[in-house]
Amino acid sequence: MHTVLKSIAAFGTIAALSGCVSPEQFETTPVQLQTSKGVVTCQLYTKDRVLWDRSIDRPTSMPVQEADEICKREGYRQMKEG
Repeated sequence: MHTVLKSIAAFGTIAALSGCVSPEQFETTPVQLQTSKGVVTCQLYTKDRVLWDRSIDRPTSMPVQEADEICKREGYRQMKEG
């Protein structure tokens, strides 16, 4: 019974903490990148959250996945830069 109570308490703590993290807390000022297809606007996050980087505006001729990859590359570039 003691192990069950510990498990329930641990699960409750994890659930409570996971609700406290919001991506908005880590956002930086959006950046615009010129590409051969047009301007991509990227929402970058803090340097330790590069996997969250994504496009928030892109040329209509560009798939979302391509625009998101451009933003992730920019996030990694900035992370390496400093």
